[in-house]
Amino acid sequence: MTQANSIDAVQSMLGEQGYVCGRSLATVVFLSLKLGRPLFLEGEAGVGKTEIAKALAAGLNRRLIRLQCYEGLDASSAVYEWNFPAQMVAIRTAEASGGADRGSLQSELFSDEYLIERPLLQAMRPDENGAPVLLIDELDRTDEPFEAFLLEALSDFQVTIPELGTVHAPESPIVIVTSNRTREVHDALKRRCLYHWVDYPDFDREIEILHARAPEAAETLSREVVAFVQRLRTEDLFKKPGVAETIDWAKCLLALDVINLSPEVIGDTLGAILKYQDDIQKLQGSEAKRILDQAKASLEPA
Repeated sequence: MTQANSIDAVQSMLGEQGYVCGRSLATVVFLSLKLGRPLFLEGEAGVGKTEIAKALAAGLNRRLIRLQCYEGLDASSAVYEWNFPAQMVAIRTAEASGGADRGSLQSELFSDEYLIERPLLQAMRPDENGAPVLLIDELDRTDEPFEAFLLEALSDFQVTIPELGTVHAPESPIVIVTSNRTREVHDALKRRCLYHWVDYPDFDREIEILHARAPEAAETLSREVVAFVQRLRTEDLFKKPGVAETIDWAKCLLALDVINLSPEVIGDTLGAILKYQDDIQKLQGSEAKRILDQAKASLEPA
């Protein structure tokens, strides 16, 4: 991994993909790559946990395989399934033609031809570009039995398909696990990984991020947007806006040809940064002006 042979190289590589990060995050990514350890990232939604995996895959020229977690996700859905409709067609065809005997038909039905590979199995297949980046996104949405299965799979980087045998990864995938911390993930899985808390960026870093992701935004507008969002995060909201919302809002303002923030513009575009009606309701009327005045005051020279 010549593109990631030092902490500075990792930071630079991610930056080239539009992902601006601090040295502490670059360090843990470097160690994850160097030691072959999964990386467990926790933080609020929208702070850029998923984007790290995307930037890493692009920077290393590796395939990105994403396992989106959800309540009720089980091992079979994460590893493999059999293509039952195709198998039934094959059975009907064999019966109609009086073809293959039962043993050979069964062997044919449970072959790679009818196997649907899900993310974990895909990540254990050889790839000419090297081991893929496996993103296990929002693990906190699953339950403990899946966590236990995942712990075993990440320990050995192998899975067993009863009809075909054990599949072992020729090279361990680069594993990024994310959690929004809607519940605590078991310590046993965390111990298997290197850990990092991805926090909201400070003002200067968020400006850097906005410059990288929305470079067409003028400096004045960018600073007002970031200052307003940073102030907004100090308010008592159900869901504070993440960096993703900052970027989305700036792009919405650009589409509207906005040059400077005003209470009227903020009121018209709140849906880009706040996703709950109760939060939006709190910013109606004079509240948006109050926060905007505070934001602009923070930008004035001391």
